[in-house]
Amino acid sequence: MRAKIILLRASGWLLTPFVALAASFFGALLGTVLAALLPNPIHGVALTVVLGGAAGYLTVHYWLRALRHSPRLQHALHVLPDGTPEAAAAEGPPPEAEP
Repeated sequence: MRAKIILLRASGWLLTPFVALAASFFGALLGTVLAALLPNPIHGVALTVVLGGAAGYLTVHYWLRALRHSPRLQHALHVLPDGTPEAAAAEGPPPEAEP
């Protein structure tokens, strides 16, 4: 049972980057479709990069916003309101490096 809980929690955390990656892919795909309408190919590449980056950024932004405002989601993923895992917060801050 414990392995199942760990697997579900890890898959929940791995889902976040996959969703952001998919969003950036579809943003870039939309940019590519719109780039076909532009006469300059450099502008088309720039449009593809900008739309892909914007879609990925907005996805992560709204995911973290939902995570901060949803106690149910925080409880399900075992995270603190700022998005850090509870296990990392229990360990304390990392030791400082010696100069």
